[in-house]
Amino acid sequence: MADYHKNPAAVSALSPEQYRVTQEDGTEQPFTGQYWDNHEPGIYVDVVSGEPLFASVDKFDSGSGWPSFTKPLDSDHVIERPDRSHHMVRTEVRSTHADSHLGHVFPDGPAEQGGLRYCINSAALRFIALEDLDSEGYGQYRVLFADDAEDSASSLVQSPRQEGRH
Repeated sequence: MADYHKNPAAVSALSPEQYRVTQEDGTEQPFTGQYWDNHEPGIYVDVVSGEPLFASVDKFDSGSGWPSFTKPLDSDHVIERPDRSHHMVRTEVRSTHADSHLGHVFPDGPAEQGGLRYCINSAALRFIALEDLDSEGYGQYRVLFADDAEDSASSLVQSPRQEGRH
């Protein structure tokens, strides 16, 4: 297994928005992040540690303006904890090894896929395209895309627009 950790060089290379989101528990504006409308096959990793977090096969269009997933790629890389900020009760999602703030999880995802919506900030992620998995050291995740990659990309679940805060 790869050694994932909070990489100081990666933290110092973050853009101001990436730093605000991952290190200061920020939230990017909806419909502004790099990946909210990405339909390419691949995986999403922590921008600080590289730990694998989510896969495009579990991504769906929630209408919220943030990348939304039905489940983590590997639950060992994701921590969920209560978040009572902003006068709300939510469940925060953080990366396990880098302790990056990723976003929140809500119980309003597609029922047929478990009912969860992992609402994640693009600024916390780096996308590894299917064709780059091997060269980037994530070749073990190729099995997720055993079917035609175009079928995976076009099978994104559509759900009604989610209103409310991230």
